[in-house]
Amino acid sequence: MRAILDEYFPELEQVFKDLLGKAAKWIVRNRPFPEDILKVEAERLAEELKQASSHRVGMKRAKKLIAAAEESIGVKEGLQAARAKLMSCLDEIEFYHGQLKKTEEAMGRFLVQTGLGEYLLSIPGIGVVTAAGFLGEIGDPGRYSHWKQIQKLAGYNLVEQSSGQKRGQRSISKRGRPGLRSLLYRASITLVAKNKEFRALYHHFLTRPTNPLKKKQALVAIALKLLRVMFALIAGRKEYDPAKVLGQYREKQLSQAA
Repeated sequence: MRAILDEYFPELEQVFKDLLGKAAKWIVRNRPFPEDILKVEAERLAEELKQASSHRVGMKRAKKLIAAAEESIGVKEGLQAARAKLMSCLDEIEFYHGQLKKTEEAMGRFLVQTGLGEYLLSIPGIGVVTAAGFLGEIGDPGRYSHWKQIQKLAGYNLVEQSSGQKRGQRSISKRGRPGLRSLLYRASITLVAKNKEFRALYHHFLTRPTNPLKKKQALVAIALKLLRVMFALIAGRKEYDPAKVLGQYREKQLSQAA
C-alpha cells in the first residue's frame, strides 16, 4: 500500500504519519489521489475527516491535505488500476486486523483459564498478549523452582566469550527459545515507557557511575528484571506491588543518584 502511495501521492505521509489511522485509512479508501482531494471544497473534506476520525481531525488537516495535493509530484497515469490495488491492499489489511483481534480475544480467554492472568496483568505495561505469550512459552510454571531456569530457557543466561578479542567478556547465550527472549525484550521496551519503576531502573542502568550500560544492554537487564517479577508473582499468586519491585538496596541507589 505504501509503495502505491509513494508513486501516486508521495506527500500523503507528510499529512498522516500513520496511514492506518482512522482518518488516513478513510482517505486511502475514498480519496487516495490528489485529483480526488481537489474535487471537493475544504469544508466538505474537513467534515469527512471529522466523521472518519470521531472529530479528532478536521479543517486544519483538510487544508494541509489540499495543499499537499496541489503540490503533489505523484504519477497521474494508471489511476484506475492503482485504485483497485489500493482497495485490495486495504481489504487484506482489515482481514488480518480482524484475525489478530480474534486471536487476542482467544488468548485472553485462555489466560483467564490459567488462573494466573490477574497477577501478570497487574504489572503496569503488561497486556494480554505478553502475559499469555509468556505462559505459552514457558508451559506449566510449576515445573520451575527458580526464575533462572526460565532465564536459561530464554537464552538470557550469561556465558563467557572464549575466542579472538572477546576472550574473557560475557554476553547472553542466545540459546533456548528465541520467541520467549524476543517477548521479554519487546516487553521491556514498553515497560521503560509506561512503568514508573522500570523506567527509573532503566535510567539508573544507563547513568550509574560504575559500569553504566548501553541502551540495548540496559533493556536486556530490564527484561531479566521483568522475568524475575513475573516469576515471583505467579509463584506466589500475588499482584504487582510497586514498593517491592526495586527493593531497599535499589531504592537507596536510585535516591543517591537523584
